[in-house]
Amino acid sequence: MSDSEKEEEKYNPSYKEGDVQQELADNLSWEGFQEEEEGLERRWIEEEEQIEGGEEEREDQKKGEEEKEMGEEEMRSEEEIGEEMGGEEEMTEEEMGGEEEMTEEEMGGEEEMTEEEMGGEESGVRGEEESWEEEGRHEEEKGEEKGVEKEGSKEEGVGEEEEKKERQGKKEQKEQSGEQEEEEEEVIDIKDIEKELGKLQEEMSKRHEKPLSVVADVMSSESSASGFSPRELSDSSQSSPHSASPQVSELFRDGRIKRESEVSELFRDGTVKREFEESQRRSLRQAEDADQKPEDISAQEQRDAEPKQEDVFKMAKFGRPSILLAEEARRKSRLESESSEESLVSISTEDALFQKEEGSKVYPLSMTWSYGWNNSLPVFYLRENQRVLLYVCGNTAVIYSWVRNCQYHLQGHPNIISCLCVSEDRRWIATADKGPDCLIMIWDSFTGIPVHTLFDSCPEGNGIRSIAITRDAKLLATISDAEIQKVCIWKWTLAVETPACTLELPKEYGFQTYLIFNPENNNEMVSNSKTQAIYYYWLEEKGILAHSAPILTEKTFNKLVGKFSQSIFHSNLPQILSATKEGKLVVWDIHHPPASSSTLALPFIKPCKLVHLQKEGITVLTSVDSYIVIGDVKGNIKFYDFNLSVVNWYSNLKLGPIRILSFSKTPAGPPTEKSILPTDCTLKGDPFIVRNIIIGTLDATVYHLTADGTKLEKLFVEPKDAIYALSCHPYQPLIAIGSVCGMIKVWDYKKKVYLFSRVFEKGLGVQSLAYNPEGVLLGAGFTEGTVYILDAMSLENESPEPFKYSRTSVTHVSFSHDSNYMATADISFTVAVYIVVVKNGQRIWEYLARLRSHQCNIRSLLFGVHLDSNDPRLLSLGKDRFLIEYNLTKSYRDHLEVLDIHRTDQGSYPTCMIWYPPLTKELFLLICNSGYKVKLFNSTTKMCRKTLLGPAYGSPIEYAQVLPAKSTLELQKRYLVFINKDKVGLQILPIDGNPHKTCAIICHPNGVAGMALSYDGTYAFTAGGRDSSVVQWQINLSALDAAVSLGGEDLTPFYGLVSGGREGKFYRELEDYFYYSQIRSQGIDTMDTRQVSEHISLSELPFVMRAIGFYPSEEKIDDMLNEIKFSEYVTTGNLIDKINLPDFLKVYLNHRPPFGTSMMNIQESFDVLGFTNSEGKKAIRREDFLNLLLTKGEHMTEEEMYDCFATLFGLNPEGWKSEPAATSHREQELCLEEELPDEITAEIFATEILGLSFNDGSGQFAQ
Repeated sequence: MSDSEKEEEKYNPSYKEGDVQQELADNLSWEGFQEEEEGLERRWIEEEEQIEGGEEEREDQKKGEEEKEMGEEEMRSEEEIGEEMGGEEEMTEEEMGGEEEMTEEEMGGEEEMTEEEMGGEESGVRGEEESWEEEGRHEEEKGEEKGVEKEGSKEEGVGEEEEKKERQGKKEQKEQSGEQEEEEEEVIDIKDIEKELGKLQEEMSKRHEKPLSVVADVMSSESSASGFSPRELSDSSQSSPHSASPQVSELFRDGRIKRESEVSELFRDGTVKREFEESQRRSLRQAEDADQKPEDISAQEQRDAEPKQEDVFKMAKFGRPSILLAEEARRKSRLESESSEESLVSISTEDALFQKEEGSKVYPLSMTWSYGWNNSLPVFYLRENQRVLLYVCGNTAVIYSWVRNCQYHLQGHPNIISCLCVSEDRRWIATADKGPDCLIMIWDSFTGIPVHTLFDSCPEGNGIRSIAITRDAKLLATISDAEIQKVCIWKWTLAVETPACTLELPKEYGFQTYLIFNPENNNEMVSNSKTQAIYYYWLEEKGILAHSAPILTEKTFNKLVGKFSQSIFHSNLPQILSATKEGKLVVWDIHHPPASSSTLALPFIKPCKLVHLQKEGITVLTSVDSYIVIGDVKGNIKFYDFNLSVVNWYSNLKLGPIRILSFSKTPAGPPTEKSILPTDCTLKGDPFIVRNIIIGTLDATVYHLTADGTKLEKLFVEPKDAIYALSCHPYQPLIAIGSVCGMIKVWDYKKKVYLFSRVFEKGLGVQSLAYNPEGVLLGAGFTEGTVYILDAMSLENESPEPFKYSRTSVTHVSFSHDSNYMATADISFTVAVYIVVVKNGQRIWEYLARLRSHQCNIRSLLFGVHLDSNDPRLLSLGKDRFLIEYNLTKSYRDHLEVLDIHRTDQGSYPTCMIWYPPLTKELFLLICNSGYKVKLFNSTTKMCRKTLLGPAYGSPIEYAQVLPAKSTLELQKRYLVFINKDKVGLQILPIDGNPHKTCAIICHPNGVAGMALSYDGTYAFTAGGRDSSVVQWQINLSALDAAVSLGGEDLTPFYGLVSGGREGKFYRELEDYFYYSQIRSQGIDTMDTRQVSEHISLSELPFVMRAIGFYPSEEKIDDMLNEIKFSEYVTTGNLIDKINLPDFLKVYLNHRPPFGTSMMNIQESFDVLGFTNSEGKKAIRREDFLNLLLTKGEHMTEEEMYDCFATLFGLNPEGWKSEPAATSHREQELCLEEELPDEITAEIFATEILGLSFNDGSGQFAQ
C-alpha cells in the first residue's frame, strides 16, 4: 500500500468503501433486479417438475429427520416473521448485525464453513443463511463459474434436497394445523422467496467477484457538483495526498462514523449477509425514487429507514414478497424523515447562506449589521458570482455579499479575532482570537455553522497570533501570541482537542507573525518574523516537528536585506521566497536528505540568492496559477513568472499600501471576442489572463479588480482608526459615525446604505457627536479641542469658523431641548457653553462661557427643563462624585454661574447620569455608580430617594439611555439600554433589584466606547473604540419579558440572591434577628406581655443589618431610612416608620455590596494609606491608624471609637453600643496601646481586629 493510500485510510474511515459503493452502483439496479426476479420464478417451476419424481423415495428414507427438522424450522420461521414485522427497532438490529441472533448465525456459519473446507459432513440441517453462505464460499474457493441452478453439481443437489424438505415440511405443517387462511400461506411462502432472492444475490455478487462494503458517507458538495463518481474521487485521493476538498464524512466524525465503523467490522472477513444486501437494494430503489445518485445516500439513512408494521401487513394482502414490501415501507419512512436526518453541512450549496429564512428572534439583542472592519487582517474572496467577501469586525467574522448587500455573522469568539484563514476551495473558514479563554473555530462557509471548536488551544491565555490551513483543509497550524511562541499542528477533522505536535520557538527568532503551509506538501510550513524566516518539517510518524532557521545578516549577501513581510513556497522548485520591506526577495533552497541515508536526517533551508525586485517595500507576497504576485507600499501590483521575470503590473490604480490580495476561486477562462485583456510584457505579447482580485489596503478600503477590461470598483471605505463617536438622528433612520482618523460617515441603518461623509484635515480626530432635537444640526467635538457645528444633511460648517476654546479632547456634546444652547466637556474637567444669538436677522452660534468645575473626569453632561418654566437647565456629573447644576440665565460672557453642588456617593464614584422616565409623580435623576448600584435622586432637592442593585455583568454600567417608546401604550412600561466595559444590555423599568429583569451580551471585548439608540427604539448601536467597528443590534423586548416571567413573581427572584435561598440557613437567621429585634425594642428584661407583629421599627434597621453581616456607613443608613420613610409621601403624604420582613430583604439586597467584602478591597485601602514596612508589606502605624479614624471619612468621636474597639475586643456584651437594659459603663479601661500592634497591616486589621474569616478557596470574607 502506498503512503498516500495509508494517509487516506488513516484520515477517512470510508476510504475502502468508496470503490465498493461505485461497484454497487454500477452492477446493481432496480430494473435489473426485477428482470432477475421474473426469471427466478420460471426456474422455480422447472425445478419443482424435475425433482417431483424422486420426492417420495427421499421422504421415506429421511422421514424421521424431517419430523425433527420441522419443529426447528417452525421456530425459525416464526422468529424471522416476527423480525420482519416487529418494527423499526428490531429491523435496525437485524441490519446492524444483531446483538444476539445475528451473532449466533454468523458464528454458526463460520463453524460450518470450516467443517466444509476440511472435508466434514456435507449433509445436516443448517439455517437458511448458513446454507447460502456455504454454497457461495464453496463455489468461490473452487473457482467454479457455474450457475447455482446447474443440474448435476454437488452444491445444487444439496440445495434441491433442502428445498424439497422445506416445502414438504411446510405442507405437512399446514395439514396438521388446519390453518387455511390466505394471509398465513403468503407469510410462510415468503421463506422460499427470501431463500431464492438470497441465492440470486450470491450469484450476482459472485459474477462480479468483488466484495461488498458499507456505503460511503455523503460526499462533499464540490465533488457532486463536478460530476465525479466516488470511484474517481477515490482514485484521485489515492494518487495524491492532497485532494481538492476533504469529504464531509471525514470532517464530521459524529455518531454516524461510529455506527458505520461497527458495520464495517461485521463485514471485514468478507462474509456477505442477506440483511446487508437488502439494505443495498433499498438504497438503490431510494436513489431512483428520489432521483439521486447512489453515492448520495449514506449508510446512516439506510439503517435508520425502517418499515412500519401496519404498512407491511397492508401490502402483504396483495401477495407481494414481504422483503419487497418491507423495502417500500422503509423507503417511505426514509423519505418522510430525510429532511430532518440529513446534516445541513452535507447537503448545502454555496448559495444557501443568504437564502436562509429569517426566523423569530429568540434573544433580546440580535446583531443585524456591522460597520467597519479590522484592516490589520485580510479580506478573502469567497465566491465570485455574488462577490462574497470574508473579513473581521471585532470579535465577529463577517461574510458579506456585495451584490445582495447582506451580511452573515460568525459569532462565538469571546475576544477580538486575531487571525483567520480559508481553505483552497473557500469552503472552510478558520478563525482564532487573542485573550483569556481563547478559541479556534472552524466554520462551514456554505451554512455559517461552526463545525468544530478547539478549546484551551493556548493554556497560557495569550491567544493565537497566526493560523494556516492546508490545501485539502485537513490540518491547521497555529502560532501562539506569547513571549515564547508555540507552533502547533491540529488534526481538526478527527475532532481532537490536543495538537498532533508542538514546537516552542526561542526568543531569538523574533515574534513570528506570518505562517503558511506548502500547497504541495502538508508536512512543510514556513513562518517569518521581521528578522527571521523558519522552515518546518513535520515527521508525522514520529510526532516530531523539526525546523530550520538559518541566521540571515547583511554579511550573508553583502547587501541590506530589510525586514521580512511574507513568505511563500515556490510552486515548481524546492525553494522558499521571502519578501522584504526593501523591495527584495530572499530565495531559500530546501535541502532534503538522500533517500538512502540510514540515520535520521532532516531537511533544512539555506539562503542562496537575494533578488532586488524594486525600490518600494513589498507588503504582500502570494502566488496564483502560474504567477508570483506582489503588492507594495505604493499600491502597485506586479505579476512574475516562476523565473522571477515580470509578466504584467498595475501601477496606475492609485491605491494605498496593499494589505491583502485575494483571488477568486474560479480560474480565468480563455479569452473571447468580447474580452478586453491587456497584453503581457513578453515578446509574444500574449493576452494577460488572471483571476479577478479583491484588494484590501491599509487605509481600510476594499476594491474589486476585474482583469477583463481592467475594471476597478471600490466596494467600501471604512474608518481606519478607532471609533468613539456616534449619534442617531431624532426622527430619521440615520446614524453618524465619527473616527479618530477625521472621518464622519452617515448611513441609512434600515436600508444598510452609505449616504455621505466628510474627511477633516489631518490632525482632527472625531471624539464626540450629537444631533440637535430638530435633527438639523450635528455638533462634533474633536481630539485636539476644536468644536464644529455642522449641517446634518451636508456636513458643511453651520458657523463660519469652528470654536477653539479647549486644548484637550472634547468628550461630550449636548444640545438643549430648544436648541438655543450647546454644551461641551473635555478631559481637562471643563464645561463650555455656546448660545444662539440673532444678528442681522440670522441665528448665529457664539461662545458664552467655560468653567473648570470638576476635579476628575466628567462622566455626564445633561440638559433638562425646569419644572416651573420652559427654561433649560444644565447639569454635569464628575468622577469626583459631585453633581453640579449651572444657572444659565445668570451666566454671561466668560462667566458660567453655578447653581448648586451635591455629592452623590461616599465610596463608589458615579459613571453616568440620565433623566428617569416619568413612571411616578416624582421626577428623578438616575445615576449609576462603580459599585453596581443605581440611585434615584430627586431632581429638585438632589436627595437620594432610592438605591437599587443594578446589572452586574463583570463591570458596572458605563453609559445608559432610556429606550424611546414606540406608542403611547408603552409609556407605562419603559426599558433602559446600557453598556459596561464590554457588553450591551437591557433593563426593564422600574428597577427594583430583580436580576431577571436584565440581560446583556458581549459586543466589543476590547471595550465599548459609545452607544446610540434609534428614534423608534428598534435598534441599539455600539462603538468599539480601538476595534474600529460599530455594531447594530435589533431589540426584541418580548424575549426579555418572557425571561422575567420565568424568573418568578413577588419575592421568588430575590430569594435566589441569598445563600441557600428561602430555606437556607441565612434566611432563617434573618428571620430570627428580625423577631429578636422586636423583643429588643420592647426591652430584654421586661416582664410585660410581648407584642409580636410583622414589622420592626425603622430605628432597629441598622442593628439588624449589622447582625447579618452588612456594615453600612452612617450615610448609607440615612439613605436607607429616607428611602423607607418617604416611599409613600408623594402619593399619600404619609411618612413610614416601620418595615416588614419582605421589604427589609429587598432593602438589604439592594444596599449591600453585590459581591461581598474581599481582602482585595481592604488591601487597596492600605496600599493608598500605608507605607512599606521592613517585610515589604503595606502597613499603617498605630498612631496614624487612630488619627485616620478620628479625622477622615465620616465623623467619629473618641468615645465612639473606644466603644467600637471595646465591642470588637469583647469588652461590651452585645451590639454597636450597650443594650438599652444593660449598664453603659465599661468595667475596665481599654488601653489601645496594649491591644493594637505598632504596625497594622491589612491582614492584621481584617483577622485580628475585625475578626473576619475567609471562605475556603476565595478572597471573600465569611458572613
